[in-house]
Amino acid sequence: MPHPQPAPTPLGLRGPAFGGDYNPEQWPEEVWHEDVRLMREAGVTMVSVGIFSWALLEPEPGRYDFGWLDRLLDLLHVNGVRVDLGTPTVAPPAWFYRAHPDALPLTADGVRYAFGSRGAICHSSPAYRQAAAGITEQLARRYGTHPALAMWHVHNEYGVPVSACYCDTCAAHFRRWLAARHGTVEAVNEAWGTAFWGQRYHTLDEIQPPRATPTVGNPAQRLDYARFADATMRENFTAERDILHRLAPGVPVTTNFMTALSQCESVDYWAWGREVDLVTNDHYLITDGRRTHVNLAMAADLTRSVAGGAPWLLLEHSAGGVNWQPRNPAKLPGEMARNSLAHVARGSEGAMFFQWRQSRRGAEKFHSAMVPQAGTDSRVWREVSALGADLGRLEGIRGTRTVADVAMLWDWQSWWAQRLEWRPSEDHDARERADTFYAALYDHHLTVDFAHPDADLSAYPLVVVPALYLATEETGRNLRRYVEGGGTLVVSYFSGIVDADDAVHPGPYPGALRDVLGLTVEEFSPLLDGHTVRLTTPEGAPEGPDLTGDVWSDVVVPRGAETLWTYADGLPAGRPAITRNRLGEGTAWYVSTRLSGPDLDTVLGRALADAGVTPRTGLAHDVEVVRRTGETGTYLFAINHTDAPAGVRLDAPGTELLTGQGVVEELTVPAGAVRVVRLDG
Repeated sequence: MPHPQPAPTPLGLRGPAFGGDYNPEQWPEEVWHEDVRLMREAGVTMVSVGIFSWALLEPEPGRYDFGWLDRLLDLLHVNGVRVDLGTPTVAPPAWFYRAHPDALPLTADGVRYAFGSRGAICHSSPAYRQAAAGITEQLARRYGTHPALAMWHVHNEYGVPVSACYCDTCAAHFRRWLAARHGTVEAVNEAWGTAFWGQRYHTLDEIQPPRATPTVGNPAQRLDYARFADATMRENFTAERDILHRLAPGVPVTTNFMTALSQCESVDYWAWGREVDLVTNDHYLITDGRRTHVNLAMAADLTRSVAGGAPWLLLEHSAGGVNWQPRNPAKLPGEMARNSLAHVARGSEGAMFFQWRQSRRGAEKFHSAMVPQAGTDSRVWREVSALGADLGRLEGIRGTRTVADVAMLWDWQSWWAQRLEWRPSEDHDARERADTFYAALYDHHLTVDFAHPDADLSAYPLVVVPALYLATEETGRNLRRYVEGGGTLVVSYFSGIVDADDAVHPGPYPGALRDVLGLTVEEFSPLLDGHTVRLTTPEGAPEGPDLTGDVWSDVVVPRGAETLWTYADGLPAGRPAITRNRLGEGTAWYVSTRLSGPDLDTVLGRALADAGVTPRTGLAHDVEVVRRTGETGTYLFAINHTDAPAGVRLDAPGTELLTGQGVVEELTVPAGAVRVVRLDG
């Protein structure tokens, strides 16, 4: 008899998930009863349990102690709190490492990490894989039918803090992976270009991981090793997932991602998104002086896109300050709720935190929590309880989907390749370009989907490509089909340059994208630090303001594209700087220098006009409006990140769910607040 398919969302929840990581093993058992009383008071619906508990669950090899976890899950169930149950495989016990010291990862410099932190794992270790499967099977057999179980939480934040190990076990595993990917040693030599610097291999057995070398190593080897490390972690995830599916059929399995581009750089989440039953994400504000709410929106949009547009779940964020940045400011009044509901607006099925009760000991004791050191007579607790009540009023949003206006291409493997050494300019940063283009679209009050370069893009009137150094020929054909079918494409510089093996495409730059852009690039001309170039509109082109670029310039040769701005100075003076190529029913724009701020807004504004996209007008800066829609209706989220009230025009009347008030033509959103309107009709 076939097993039931895993549910796409946590079992047993009627409304949004609300709660956090619960680590009761840090507290005397009498505190547990106080915790569940407070959970009920705050409206908590689900907690994550057991993520770091391997040493307690299996205190000696093969001897298990589940008594405390039995009592805890029963207590949570009686009090109506659902459980996201972790497999504790991110933190093997001390006894495991004593027996298997080679399961600790080795750095590229030959340093063996020691026990005493978390995530110190050689993912190729057979001993680790066997032990991880063993504890996972024990948990699945014991709790797979427990009435509190809502979903399984495998491991924790794969890739943080270690993704790659360079030991001999990994070397052997890497050679097997290469044989599967490339087939023969001759194919590896071809893919890696080993004729350069005399690096040719005669057998696969000669190949080692890309360990420390006296100067820059082989970039294609390093790119393949990044893929291998990611795939090896994913093998371990799917091994645990399959055990849970087999022994606890119907229960969804997830692992918490960290899609924010600043927080986990070693994981290809496009690949991982296909392996989980529900995409979940951890997001923490990077408080470095930038507009943190824009990065939050970007991470939420990227997570939703990894989920294929389906609802996802924010599994961790912070109630206040974190503990791991150089400076960790507390969140301002109302900021926690605003952050939480911004994720919900962009597709999350709730808001979960790290953690429930703030720790007294350990590395994260200064990380904020839902129950802070100050206890319940505190601003944080009052805001936590208010947020729980607000989320309880949003039951109808479950299963609805966020509506996007435009798309942005992003590829983790291209990012890995571009970040290797000896590129034309260390000032060109793919993440910076993605952040900047996203912020420009955000400031046009547009909601963004992210897409893999080979995805079907036909649903989007505008697609932005901020940085795609690695682009296959298929990607080039895909983008050409998109433009010919009526799409508007905007491509930034240093895109389309190399293939999947980091080999420059034959012929002139930009390789895979020259046909769709209708141009070639004769030469890169990166700029020195602090230097700029001025762009002017040529005679005969639509008049526009002068623009200023920095970091990069190209010597562009039009091959059908029209010139919209030219360089007024620098090496390419008099040559095209920004072009537009009409192809089929659509247009493809190329921006050959780094634009920011109003200058980028000017170019994107014209591209949006090409695409027939009308940005929402009449909204204040840093007020975002996002829609979710589905069988239960259309919900408009208005999020005010400013310190003044803001008005939002509605295209239909409705009911504001957090206050219960009816709204007809204009919604007023108080300073720093969120309003959610269920539109009529």
